[in-house]
Amino acid sequence: MSSTAGQVIRCKAAVAWEAGKPLVMEEVEVAPPQKMEVRIKILFTSLCRTDVYFWEAKGQNPVFPRILGHEAGGIVESVGEGVTDLEPGDHVLPVFTGECKECAHCKSKESNMCNLLRINTDRGVMINDEKSRFSINGKPIFHFVGTSTFSEYTVVHVGCVVKINPLAPLDKVCILSCGISTGLGATLNVAKPTKGSSVAVFGLGAVGLAAAEGARMAGASRIIGVDFNSSKFELAKKFGVTEFVNPQEHSKPVQEVIAEMTDGGVDRSVECTGNVNAMISAFECVHDGWGVAVLVGVPHKDAVFKTHPVNFLNERTLKGTFFGNYKPRSDLPSVVEKYMNKEIELEKFITHEVPFAEINKAFDYMLKGEGLRCIIRMDA
Repeated sequence: MSSTAGQVIRCKAAVAWEAGKPLVMEEVEVAPPQKMEVRIKILFTSLCRTDVYFWEAKGQNPVFPRILGHEAGGIVESVGEGVTDLEPGDHVLPVFTGECKECAHCKSKESNMCNLLRINTDRGVMINDEKSRFSINGKPIFHFVGTSTFSEYTVVHVGCVVKINPLAPLDKVCILSCGISTGLGATLNVAKPTKGSSVAVFGLGAVGLAAAEGARMAGASRIIGVDFNSSKFELAKKFGVTEFVNPQEHSKPVQEVIAEMTDGGVDRSVECTGNVNAMISAFECVHDGWGVAVLVGVPHKDAVFKTHPVNFLNERTLKGTFFGNYKPRSDLPSVVEKYMNKEIELEKFITHEVPFAEINKAFDYMLKGEGLRCIIRMDA
């Protein structure tokens, strides 16, 4: 056992005290892990758009003060009671959604939506005792999606901790714990394009480019990128995108433009924007008879999806996905191995790197739309 096991650890954390205000570097106290919990020393974390949404808290319940962060890689420092499949020193990825391995969803081959550990953005405490493991001078600091990786140490439920190959570089594979796996899995696990097929990807952010990467890995011959920002098109070529459509440059609906380009529609489409109009376009641009559209983006709570029922009767299929249909503990280790075997190139997703003390720069890059993923080095 580590020398700190069972003790409170004092460390640095970037605390969001209120919505939209820069994170503040604070010394926090991190309590030992309780039953079925793991305390992790975070080595690398990255910023995802979801962190920014909940930091801005414009459309969500504001839960502050809070430690954000959910894409990360680290090493197990200590484990709580009942944890048998992890031990100090293991290299791990904490994940915002879990796999208890006991519920109906975990036992199903078709679902990854664990009853116990599926994402809960409003919960700021641990499931075991409904208390936070973080505090400053006795005042609790709330958790975020069960991970809170913007801290040198964090406590996570064992079902949300993925043990990976210790040879995998954590500063690269840490980005697999959210957005990249979501896009990749949406294509490989849900859309399932065949070799030589055509795929349209709506939204060319990190998740959309990961979806395009999945289409490239599957052997799609045409990968059509759709985005309002034409400056993204050049970068997208590195991820296999072969053609580009900016809907603003056409007078007719983009689904009609794509149908004309592809003799009736693409074989598969993946929507990664969360905009309900893009979702409708993604569905209506697939070919009748066999076309499959997959929705990845999270829509506004009041959004309504409208399309004519004949689009379904003409044998188009609409699917949704959560975290690319990956079961975190069962499936992510194999995704890490795809990187180790050079099947996936993660480096091209990583466009910036900052030391932990400059974490607010990562927010600036994302708010300006610069780059894809910014790695935050905890030891720098």
